[in-house]
Amino acid sequence: MVRSSRSGITRRRLLIAGGAGAGLALAWGLWPRNYSHNLAAAEGESIFNAFLKIGEDGHVAVVVPQCEMGQGVWTSLPQALADELGADWRQVGVEPSPINPLYANDFLVAEGAGVTLPTGMTSFGNWASHEYAVRNALMMTAGSTSIRGFEQRFREAGAAARTLLCMAAADRWTVGWEDCETAEGFVIHGDKRLRFGEIASEAATYTLPGEVALLDPANRPITGQPMPRLDLPSKVDGSARYAGDVRLPDMMFASARQAPSARHRLKAVNREAADNVFGVVAVFENPRFVACVATNWWAANRAVNALAPEWESDETPASDAGIGEALAAALDGEGERFVNEGDLAAAFASGGALRSTYSVAAAPHAALEPLTATARAQGDRIEVWAPSQAPGLMRAAIAKAIGHNEGQVTLYPMLAGGSFGRKLEHDAAVQTAIIARRMNRPIQLTWSREEDIRSDYPRPAVRARMTGKADGRGRINVLHSRIAAPSATNQMTRRIMPESWSGDGGDASEAAVAGARPAYAIPNLAVEHMPADIGVDCGNWRSVAHSYTAFFTECFADELASRANIEPLSFRIGMLGHQPRLARCLTNAAMLGGWDGGEQGGGMGLAVHSAFGSHIALLVRLHIGDDQRPVIDAVSAAVDCGRIVNPEIVRQQIEGGIVFGMAAALGAAITYEAGVPVETNFDGLALPRLADVPEMEIELIESSEEPGGVSELAVPVAAPAIGNAIFAATGQRLRKLPFIVGGVA
Repeated sequence: MVRSSRSGITRRRLLIAGGAGAGLALAWGLWPRNYSHNLAAAEGESIFNAFLKIGEDGHVAVVVPQCEMGQGVWTSLPQALADELGADWRQVGVEPSPINPLYANDFLVAEGAGVTLPTGMTSFGNWASHEYAVRNALMMTAGSTSIRGFEQRFREAGAAARTLLCMAAADRWTVGWEDCETAEGFVIHGDKRLRFGEIASEAATYTLPGEVALLDPANRPITGQPMPRLDLPSKVDGSARYAGDVRLPDMMFASARQAPSARHRLKAVNREAADNVFGVVAVFENPRFVACVATNWWAANRAVNALAPEWESDETPASDAGIGEALAAALDGEGERFVNEGDLAAAFASGGALRSTYSVAAAPHAALEPLTATARAQGDRIEVWAPSQAPGLMRAAIAKAIGHNEGQVTLYPMLAGGSFGRKLEHDAAVQTAIIARRMNRPIQLTWSREEDIRSDYPRPAVRARMTGKADGRGRINVLHSRIAAPSATNQMTRRIMPESWSGDGGDASEAAVAGARPAYAIPNLAVEHMPADIGVDCGNWRSVAHSYTAFFTECFADELASRANIEPLSFRIGMLGHQPRLARCLTNAAMLGGWDGGEQGGGMGLAVHSAFGSHIALLVRLHIGDDQRPVIDAVSAAVDCGRIVNPEIVRQQIEGGIVFGMAAALGAAITYEAGVPVETNFDGLALPRLADVPEMEIELIESSEEPGGVSELAVPVAAPAIGNAIFAATGQRLRKLPFIVGGVA
């Protein structure tokens, strides 16, 4: 047996035998061979690879690069690894990874979700984009890619460690390692058993053989099982640590106020009023923000309010009227066509087309945890504790802001108390680092709830003009979608990427109309993006553009069905012959919810959507309450997300996505005056409460297909299903989100 002292090298070329391992052979072959892990082992721990450490006491520490925001990734990915390893789930723990190219989310870059690639990288899946992601340690939690991009890697890591453990045990027993197996934390050969902890340090020094196989999918004991979440016990008992829980010696507290937009600069502040607040020790002025430091956060926040900063800009501040005018002008202007199939002119030539205009208001992220970070500067180094969906980019931004190189910045990734895309940005962490560097003492900065909403990068307000008609068979023959929207993904990319990234910088973006191509078979189809400048800095929101494109297409499909005098279920099924997975979701959801045919007065509505490699159909049943507000009575959903790692987590994400979509459909709109939102706290958003959450039935369709994403999947279908149900209940077609029953459609 050849041993190796180079256990720090985490990527070795593996050749996998058998059909089930074909994808694994490719993955190992593409993985760079010149990167080493930078994990730290606790006393008694042995490092097996970049994703796994095993202790002498038998504990299994799984290292996860993806940010845990409540979506369950700190359970699903360890579950995949533990399955291949043969671990005892009761001994499995999780810890966040350091920043390293080995953890780059190259799947995200290959798919083109969540980022705009540098100029010249027009092929999302080409070698250059993959190499850029890896070499720049582009770690990112976005686009529902955690399972899709990392499950295989975690299985590989578990299989590799299982092989090494079997090799070490086989040497002790003088048997062939191929005849050993693992289960419940033991290596087993006949009646012989060795705990992982007994041989971990020895096994970690072995060299992997030329062939390492993944388990047969039929023999994975905990895949598809609702294993208990690893992050919940600490969240329930309060021991889970968030950035706001960090306490350091000599630490002080800060609050900040930002400029209304990137177009604004600081004009004046009332320093005297801030200095008079008891406990204040420092006031900071920056062209883009002001901040106060105090002995406690309440004093710091009072001082920021007392500063009453004034901002100036050469541009007209955003207002609801101005946003509406900008979208209307964009809708009538020039755009870029991203889908162009068939002959629209010929299809529309005979007349009889239906045209409807839809719109959605801006929507805030409104995560339970406002932006916060803690920083400590010591000598020429700085440490930062912050939640981040893009830790490598956050570290780079911090280093640039304070004039350090990235090696002088240590970032400790923390749990995130919700995000929905907001923690892809670096605002609070950069501000905290700047203040800590200047104060030369630990600083914890927390944005107030009002500031978190006021300085949010919301999902933009969007407007769409839908034109289409059905043929004589009752199917959509032609559909033309013109969508006026800011390029939120491009805006976010320019904010968070280093200058060397050099994104295209344009306004037109396919990401701004993602999901606008319906799943239905439509022979004549066009989708256009009409770039719009609404005067509001926007960002990526949960399900990104799918949150509004599905609303446009699924409500308009109902309009066309009504005009053709065909009930909505049959109308959709007739166009889904080439989409059997989505068609099955639709029929199952209809049966689950007791579909009534969409009768007037029945209050039932349907919606379907495919996104993130998954498929969903939703049926909503509602009635109109005495206050003329819709009351959702029941929701039925059927989901095909491919092979499932943990069904309970999938259900949680689908339920959470439905409630999130309900908030966007039935909550309050964000309105703008003088460039800032009027609504700045939860009470102004009319969010659903526990009593508003309906009974939900979620059917997960068994599938052997590759896993799809689920954390964002249910958001797009909630609003159109509710809108279609309102039409069924009242006969009123509402085309503006959030819905106002009895208002202007």
